[in-house]
Amino acid sequence: QVRLVESGGGLVQAGGSLRLSCAASGRTFSSYGMGWFRQAPGKEREFVASVSWSGEDTNYSDSVNGRFTISRDYAKNTVYLQMNSLKPEDTAVYYCAARLGRGYGYVDETDFGSWGQGTQVTVSS
Repeated sequence: QVRLVESGGGLVQAGGSLRLSCAASGRTFSSYGMGWFRQAPGKEREFVASVSWSGEDTNYSDSVNGRFTISRDYAKNTVYLQMNSLKPEDTAVYYCAARLGRGYGYVDETDFGSWGQGTQVTVSS
C-alpha cells in the first residue's frame, strides 16, 4: 500500500482559494489512480475529484466542477486539489485516496484502498 499525507488545509474567506497537497510514499505512484473526498460534520464522506493513473482523465462532483482542479506531479509523487471560489458549504475534512491499477472514472470511496489522515478546510462567510 501507499502512504498518503495531506497538507494545505486552513481557514479562508468565502470566494478565496486554497491548494491541498497529498504526498505519496513509494516508487509506484504512477500506478495509482488518485482521488479527493470530503466529510462535513454530521454528513457522510463524499466524492470531490479523481485523476487516473495516467493523469489524462479527471472526474469532479457537480458541486465543485468548474471551481476545483485536480492534478498530479509524478516527479514529486504528489497530487493536488486547487480550490477556487470557495463557499461555506465546502467546509469539511478533505481526504486523499489512492487506487492501485489502471482505469479511470472512479468516484466511489470503496474503489480506493489507501487513505490519508485528512486535512481541515474551513470557509467563513
